[in-house]
Amino acid sequence: MVVSQLRNMIPEPALRRLPWYLACARLRLAKGENSLSSTQIAREVGVEASVVAKDLSYVAVTGRTRVGYDLPALVSHLEEVLQFGQVHRAFLFGVGNLGGALMQDSGLRQFGLDIVAGFDAKYELSGTSINRIPVHHISRFPELQKQMGVKIGVLTVPVGVAQETAEMLVAQGVRAIWNFTPLRIRLPEDVVVQNTSIYAHLALMYNRMQAEAQDGLLGGYGS
Repeated sequence: MVVSQLRNMIPEPALRRLPWYLACARLRLAKGENSLSSTQIAREVGVEASVVAKDLSYVAVTGRTRVGYDLPALVSHLEEVLQFGQVHRAFLFGVGNLGGALMQDSGLRQFGLDIVAGFDAKYELSGTSINRIPVHHISRFPELQKQMGVKIGVLTVPVGVAQETAEMLVAQGVRAIWNFTPLRIRLPEDVVVQNTSIYAHLALMYNRMQAEAQDGLLGGYGS
């Protein structure tokens, strides 16, 4: 079965876990190991071994009894299925603290994302660079997009301009947006939007911390 068909068959929860497995496999491979079992992966990422085996079965990866998965083959296959081995060029919009940090993160290239330029409304940022990535005024985006035909936009602009910026990106041919703003932007269904709200994750963390504290108090009263 071809890789593109495999991708279409992977349930989203499994797809979210596969990069964890790949990270684990890469670390073990870098240490000189040659094989890795589903039990070892499960221990590293905090899921059941049966879940790991099931997830890897979706991408046609099979291991050997008492040996596990061949590490070089596992890494290579997961990179291909997840498209991390390909280069996906992206423009970043909003070169503030978060946007600048993402541009500094050279590790994104290991997962196939190559931010080739940043754009911002502040004229003083125009002509600068971060991690050798040029920063342009937002007015230059249509011109550079026409030249480069970039399909991915990384959105780290202030929430008040998130929707209009996203619409501008789509109007110029961007087909996928990685949205880091708290706003759920509304775009045509044929545009891929991946929301990654650090604020939502903060709320979840605070909620879990409070629940753990309350459980501790209740446990103390009952002891």
